Amino acid sequence: MELPRDGAVDRQLRANPPASVASGAVVVEAGPTDAQGNLEATTAGQVVLSVPSPEALAREAAEVRRVVGGAGTGVEPLVVVVEAAEELREEELESILAAADHASRAVILRIIRDG
Repeated sequence: MELPRDGAVDRQLRANPPASVASGAVVVEAGPTDAQGNLEATTAGQVVLSVPSPEALAREAAEVRRVVGGAGTGVEPLVVVVEAAEELREEELESILAAADHASRAVILRIIRDG
């Protein structure tokens, strides 16, 4: 997972990590931000889905799994973008982990900015 360094989710995950983060099933990488606090753009990965908030990941778990599982083969990781988040709960991460289990490539959850 990629997220803004010192943003709301970064602070939440350090203070009270969900089980999948605490166990190491989800690796967190806090990255640099621009002047507005948005995660700096990266060219790595193929964006397969973009959602406005993490709640959509749990609410649309079947869609997340379908899109990630149907992305095909390749070398670039698959990227699911969350436009804004204040916190990240285990049930939201579970939808990404379940989808990643059915993908032939690595899956990155990228949070762009605080919600």
